[in-house]
Amino acid sequence: MKHKGRVILALIVGVACLAAFTLAYAATKMPDKEVTIDSKVYEAKKKTPVVFSHPKHKELKCIQCHHEYKDGQNTWKEGQEVKKCSSCHKGKAEGKVVKLESAFHKQCQDCHKAMKKDKKKTGPTACTKCHPKKE
Repeated sequence: MKHKGRVILALIVGVACLAAFTLAYAATKMPDKEVTIDSKVYEAKKKTPVVFSHPKHKELKCIQCHHEYKDGQNTWKEGQEVKKCSSCHKGKAEGKVVKLESAFHKQCQDCHKAMKKDKKKTGPTACTKCHPKKE
């Protein structure tokens, strides 16, 4: 009887370890290429799409950018599905959810400005550095 209990315990520990390693691996599977952020939320686009480089941001934790709020708390966990920003953020603010343009600008610019203030190497904060002129 004791042997059966040890086997069950070993299986439970094994499954828990496998789940932990799977989540840890999934969290490290950041896209290794640039992603073009071109939202369909806006009909008339004033600026060009932004090319975002995941590899240049590899030192960040995913949760520093990705989020899903429930009751005012970010419940998103590393390894979870990453939804498109426009699935929550629309062309106009809705309640506490800021509009898409503001969400991107706040996320990117605030981080870059804070790094610049701390005299760290950072990305752009000027419009045309992210949104190149239309050709």
